[in-house]
Amino acid sequence: MTDQQSPAPAENSHESDAPTRDVDRGEAPHEAHALTCAACRVIDKADGVEDGQLWNPNHFTTPSRNTLMALMKKLEDETADRITTVAGSMRFVYIHLVWFGVWIAVNVGLITVGHEFDKFPFGLLTMIVSLEAIFLSTFVMISQNRQAARSDLRSQLDFENNIRSEIWSVHFGEALGLDVEHVEAVVRRAMDGALAAMQHAAKNEGKSSTPQG
Repeated sequence: MTDQQSPAPAENSHESDAPTRDVDRGEAPHEAHALTCAACRVIDKADGVEDGQLWNPNHFTTPSRNTLMALMKKLEDETADRITTVAGSMRFVYIHLVWFGVWIAVNVGLITVGHEFDKFPFGLLTMIVSLEAIFLSTFVMISQNRQAARSDLRSQLDFENNIRSEIWSVHFGEALGLDVEHVEAVVRRAMDGALAAMQHAAKNEGKSSTPQG
C-alpha cells in the first residue's frame, strides 16, 4: 500500500503581488510601468532622457491645489481684496478730496465752527494719512499674493491639460499610422526656429534703438 503523497506546498502568494504592493507604497513606480507603447516611448524621449517615465516628477514642484484653494477662501484675504478694490477706484479719490477739503477748511477758519482741532501744518491729518498708507500698502500686497496664488493654480491646470493633450495627440498619431518620431522632430525644429527668429528680432530691435554717433 503506497503512501499518498502530500500536495506540494503552495508558493507564497505574497510574492506574486509584491510589485503591486511596491507600486502602492510608491517605492518603484517606474518598474511597474514598462513603456511598451511606441507613442509612450516617443513622449519619454521628448525630455532628452529615456528612463521609462513619461516625465520626471523631480522636475516639477507645484503646490497642491487644495492648499491654494484654501488660501483663497480665507476671510482675511477676501476682505483685503475688497479694500484694495475700493482703494483703486475713483470713489476712493472723491471721498478723500471731500475729507481733506473739509478738514483743511475747518482748521484754517474757512468754515466757522468755532473749533480748530488740527491747526496748520495739520499734524494729526498727516499722521492719519500716513497710517492709512501703511495699511493700504499691506492690503495691496495681500491682494497681490492672492493673485499670484490664482496664477499658480491656472498654471498648474494648464500644465496638466498640456500633458494630457500631448499624450492623447501622440497616441492618436500612432493609431493613425503616422511617424510620431518624425512629427516630434519637426516640432522641435519649428520651436528652435521660432526661438532663433525671436532672438534675431530682439537683436535687430536693440540695434535700431541705439542712437547713432
